[in-house]
Amino acid sequence: MNNTLLRPDLCVIADMIEQNSSLLDVGCGEGDLLAYLQQEKKVLGRGIELSQSGVNRCIARGLSVIQGDADVDLPYYLDKSYDYVVLSHTLQTLRNPKEVLEHLVRIGKHAIVSVPNFGHWKNRMYLAVKGRMPVTRTLSYQWYDTPNIHFCTITDFINLCQDLDLSVEKSIYITESGASSNVNNHTRFANLFGQNGIFMIRD
Repeated sequence: MNNTLLRPDLCVIADMIEQNSSLLDVGCGEGDLLAYLQQEKKVLGRGIELSQSGVNRCIARGLSVIQGDADVDLPYYLDKSYDYVVLSHTLQTLRNPKEVLEHLVRIGKHAIVSVPNFGHWKNRMYLAVKGRMPVTRTLSYQWYDTPNIHFCTITDFINLCQDLDLSVEKSIYITESGASSNVNNHTRFANLFGQNGIFMIRD
């Protein structure tokens, strides 16, 4: 499976995962990341997905995925039972993102989280010019039917990690062109031009 078929943030996440490691993909969708890592890096991967259609697609691809809700099911997972726990483009859809984040770093030796950046300049411009909630390629829903209930920016996520006393091991942002770079000391620049933020964190 070619990694060019993966979403840009999933490509970055895949590069962070070590060969032959164990992984839990929370909100795994149709299993694109799991399938790639299983084939290319011999990762022992498991997934949890809310939608039945997503679970069915994963099982059809030979992936080990169960139906579950990150907001309620993560407490049942044991501490440090996986090398990595991944949550990609899902945090903003959860009812309790802070609690879920705490479980991710408890369950995994490392947690990797990607978030769409609501602070991107196009979203700011859309609001300023049109006075309406942005509808973009990354945020493609209308305000009244969106699954995204907790929008955040790259800066918001970093601040949440600080509030929870979590260590940010890696922080990368992806621009509209697909270029990626480290957030590091360029948080304001990343918050303005990054469409996505990807973070590897631990407790």
